[in-house]
Amino acid sequence: MAASRTIIDLRQLLAKRFPKTWAAPAARLATGVPAIDEVSNGGLPKNGITELSSPNLSAGSALVIHALLHRAHRHRFFVALIDGRDSFDPQTTGNAVLRNLLWVRCLKTSDAVQAADLLLRDGNFSLVVLDLVLNPSEELRKIPQTHWYRLQRLVEAVPTAFLVLTRQSIMSSAQLKLSLENVWRLPDLEEPDLVARLNIQVNRRHGGREMMATAG
Repeated sequence: MAASRTIIDLRQLLAKRFPKTWAAPAARLATGVPAIDEVSNGGLPKNGITELSSPNLSAGSALVIHALLHRAHRHRFFVALIDGRDSFDPQTTGNAVLRNLLWVRCLKTSDAVQAADLLLRDGNFSLVVLDLVLNPSEELRKIPQTHWYRLQRLVEAVPTAFLVLTRQSIMSSAQLKLSLENVWRLPDLEEPDLVARLNIQVNRRHGGREMMATAG
């Protein structure tokens, strides 16, 4: 009994002197996008895949990416953006924000998925984003589900949130599935704080039960 008490005291002393070492890692990565953080109970799950589909062409997936980059810059963590169709425009963000970004430019879906495989094995990024919104549906259909399950196994071993942006839901292995329901028009783009107006629906599986929620 005395030995057990000593071990408990030692753990408490170490936790007090080295709080960053002994603190439990956050289970979720806050995005700074109110709609996402609200419906996901605090942010994107680490060690898991989140799929965000945007069935409407002007739904706002690019807006989500820019919000994530600004969040990474403010909170000093690094983002890897795998650009499936080389569509990201770095001129729309400041140079300071780009310092926290690794931008991988691809033209084919298969190359983008392979890049995700390599970056998740690295494990040094708090957030990896795979943007497949503009990739042709015929290319997406050629990616076997086994590839997505392999990516799920890889992310389970690292403290990384993995966000996949698609036009339609394609990943049965995603821990959290979101859909972006906005339809932006040109006059809308001149309105302030568009991020706060993002409309997110979540359909996620947890413990074998499916739950639905909306925010925005």
